[in-house]
Amino acid sequence: MTFLECNDLIKLYVDEQSKIQVPALRGVELSANEGDLIAIIGPSGSGKSTLINLIAGIDRPSSGEIILGGEIITKLNEKQLTQHRRERVGLLYQLPERNLIWNLTALRNVMLPMKLNGRWPREEQKKRALHLLKDVGLGERGHHKPHQLSGGEAQRTGIAVALANDPDIVLADEPTGELDSVTTFKIIEYFKLLNKELGKTFLVVTHDNRFANMTVKAMRILDGRIVGLHRAIDPRISLDIREEVIFVDDHGNMRIPDDIRKEAGIKNHVQIEMRNGFATIIPVRGDLEK
Repeated sequence: MTFLECNDLIKLYVDEQSKIQVPALRGVELSANEGDLIAIIGPSGSGKSTLINLIAGIDRPSSGEIILGGEIITKLNEKQLTQHRRERVGLLYQLPERNLIWNLTALRNVMLPMKLNGRWPREEQKKRALHLLKDVGLGERGHHKPHQLSGGEAQRTGIAVALANDPDIVLADEPTGELDSVTTFKIIEYFKLLNKELGKTFLVVTHDNRFANMTVKAMRILDGRIVGLHRAIDPRISLDIREEVIFVDDHGNMRIPDDIRKEAGIKNHVQIEMRNGFATIIPVRGDLEK
């Protein structure tokens, strides 16, 4: 059952100097089921962080619709969006200083969102925080402050903070961008473990291609559009046997990968013909390409 839907999301920013509208998202179409762990992979400037901010309710789209668990997020007022962020969304950023308060212990950091939300009594807050720290392998580190933790430990504390209020979805923005390869793989494994054990929906945006082969589904984002899907053919057998498909939006737009365009000699125009039940793309050569 579809849990998250992004329908034709467009986000325009205005350049302060030129006053020209600059598109960050150009009609993003995205869907996820409850309990999915999905990576969205793309280079810097592709619109990854903008997409996270819109789903989290930190920012609003210029047009389009976001539906989470049947609720249309894009129709909420500011008070409702604040409640949405506190209760339904867990956020994890690249830098630990954005996830944690430096003069609080790991335990206090995890308890803080619960205190602000007022959902649990104090003793329950502490019990839950200790349990979450144990879940991320930091059961013995609760009384350490962030500067006493390694980069990976600080980021795992951030995961516990993101899960503190039992959110419906966890949104991670470049969560391994500052970590070495060994620690990155550990963080990915924790995402997979928590996703399986807690049944939470995880959406991770990153430039790190290592995520592509470690999640069942990985989407490609480029120039503000979802352009492809990299998925395991049968995840029950292996995540290594995969296929890549091209995304076609509701308007029929798609992006042909550069290597295929080059090999096929495709420039700016193509013809599409039906042949034996298949749509065949044929490069146009001649006057149109001069």
